[in-house]
Amino acid sequence: MIYNFDEIIDRNNTDSLKYDFAEKRGMPEDLLPMWVADMDFRTPEPIIEALQSTVSHGIFGYSESREDYYRVLEKWFLTQFNWQIQSKWLVKTPGVVYAISQAIRAFTEEGDGVLIQEPVYYPFRQTIAMNKRKVVVNQLVYNYGRYEIDFEDFEASIQRESVKLFILCSPHNPVGRVWTKEELIRMGDICLEHGVIIIADEIHSDFTFENITHHVFADLKSEYLEQTITCTAPSKTFNLAGLQISNILIANQTYKKRFKEEMAKGGYSQLNIMGIVACRAAYHHGHGWLSQLRVYLKDNLKYVRSFVNTQLEGVRLVEPEGTYLLWLDFSTYLKKHGLSDQELNQLIVYEGKLWLDDGNMFGQGGHSFQRINMACPRALLVKGMEQLATALAIHTKAIKN
Repeated sequence: MIYNFDEIIDRNNTDSLKYDFAEKRGMPEDLLPMWVADMDFRTPEPIIEALQSTVSHGIFGYSESREDYYRVLEKWFLTQFNWQIQSKWLVKTPGVVYAISQAIRAFTEEGDGVLIQEPVYYPFRQTIAMNKRKVVVNQLVYNYGRYEIDFEDFEASIQRESVKLFILCSPHNPVGRVWTKEELIRMGDICLEHGVIIIADEIHSDFTFENITHHVFADLKSEYLEQTITCTAPSKTFNLAGLQISNILIANQTYKKRFKEEMAKGGYSQLNIMGIVACRAAYHHGHGWLSQLRVYLKDNLKYVRSFVNTQLEGVRLVEPEGTYLLWLDFSTYLKKHGLSDQELNQLIVYEGKLWLDDGNMFGQGGHSFQRINMACPRALLVKGMEQLATALAIHTKAIKN
């Protein structure tokens, strides 16, 4: 089946967080939203058909997954990542952030240090802090448009702050790095040496660009497998975030027991039937759709790269290795024009009529950056980039006048 990713689908008045809640989030109503990480593409037809079949049945009682659910997961991870999983590792949750929160409570006590690598997906920091744990930051090092890990600080922070848990973002959101095997092993060995449990958030693992390989962290060494909670989901890959389904893989059965006990404390048990149905259909039938989507996103990236280089003076694209989220560096532009991050945001929102994610929300190192979601029809992406260019041009013209 050939999919049309150029189709523009009206998402207004569909209870979409991305499109229908600008005013409630303090934004003007007439913005083009390119912020939150869901796609503007219709999910694959086989998934829609499976969901329609379930709806037609008309009974939505308590539900659980059967053996065929696990089998499609097993095949997916084996074919996509050459990773052989086992059914006894699987715990299903309504989301990766939910799973991370449960793991924080299961494996740490109040006041314990939890390590993250900022700038990083902001719910990490929020979840740590709201569970009354200590946020410990190993800040990524930005070198000439590429992010690297400060390994000396990584280990020193673990020792200094008595870190018990490390949340690994791989591929990394928002900076777009797909960590090499060598980088992952170096971090993993440090964690093993100091008894640190790893939560590996690999939700974006299905999106890497040419000649870039995603390595499942837990599969690199048997010791890592025993020390890691691997968080996966079909939500980013197949645009299913609203159905709330994630697959958490915990080989260490003692850890799995503690994790499930923490879930039970919150009164959570069976998943939404629609999430189960969608996930099973996605991993069983979604390969062709995903292959076409990857080609489309590659061309979207090519367009943005060219536009930034030729139309946005003082702005730099941090070249992504994975995800469909782009990290734009405005530092040269801000310095040249004497603007603050807040003034840049105002310019983008009120002159560009564009809603992006301000880099500061991603923590240390996010200053002067903006995150943009390119998983949309090309026409919307062109519109967004042109509106961004218009906003910067309006400011430049105002200065000259």
